[in-house]
Amino acid sequence: MTDARRDTRYGLALAAAIIVAWLAVHIGGIFLWRWSVATTPIAIALILIQSWLSTGLFIIAHDCMHGSLAPGRPRLNATVGTLCLAAYAALSYAALFPKHHAHHAAPGTPDDPDFHAAAPRRVLPWFVSFFRNYYTHGQILRITAAAIVYGLAGASMVNIVAFWAVPALLALAQLFLFGTYLPHRHGAMPFADSHNARSTPLSPLASLVTCFHFGAYHHEHHLSPATPWWRLPGVRGHSPARR
Repeated sequence: MTDARRDTRYGLALAAAIIVAWLAVHIGGIFLWRWSVATTPIAIALILIQSWLSTGLFIIAHDCMHGSLAPGRPRLNATVGTLCLAAYAALSYAALFPKHHAHHAAPGTPDDPDFHAAAPRRVLPWFVSFFRNYYTHGQILRITAAAIVYGLAGASMVNIVAFWAVPALLALAQLFLFGTYLPHRHGAMPFADSHNARSTPLSPLASLVTCFHFGAYHHEHHLSPATPWWRLPGVRGHSPARR
């Protein structure tokens, strides 16, 4: 079996595990969850787990944008990426694809849609800019339509908010903080190269929990954007420069 085929099978297996786990919490939480004093701590734990799984959905779609989920199979990458972003927060893969590649073309510059050149160190203005850039009126309409359908199917609005909206927003904050702000924030130390990115010192477990390795190995990702998330810990120190 070739390396590309092996990576595709492994990447798809990991993606399937994340997607199935997300669907289980999503469907169970929205349609089956019953609130009480005793179940509230469990619900909070499930919401936090769902936030991490929602981050995982975005990371899968991100790998699809780089063609690394299924190397050499652009249609499969686009299909999986589209479904993951739609499930995560009704985001458009077609709209995010060019934005993400624009980020890689000019990271940490005014031409980078993920960067806030007016406040390269301030977290709040940058986050507001990031939120406005990725959350659109069309997305809000799609989420509203889905919520109406869920309500007609018997789901309560409280459950929809708790098990879909809250995890999506927490995942957004997680992706921004660990996957964008900390790696590309300007600081006293200059960046190593024109990628204007740095990796965050975290343990392997913390790296996985915070942002599926895209914080602790962000510079490595910019050096080797075709490397899937699960391979990033193995490329440190010997990543070929790829622009």
